[in-house]
Amino acid sequence: METRVEEGESIESALKRFRRQCQRDGVLAEIKKREFYEKPSVRRKKKMLAARRRRS
Repeated sequence: METRVEEGESIESALKRFRRQCQRDGVLAEIKKREFYEKPSVRRKKKMLAARRRRS
């Protein structure tokens, strides 16, 4: 991921843009998801539970 700092732009606003971009792309969520190993059976159970919640 890359964010270019425009001329006259503060570092804070560029950092804010970078964070927003990361959040939109789901980078942090992906990192948190992959932080620990999850067994395939647990992954399937979570997927089924999420589908059930969506249907209700």
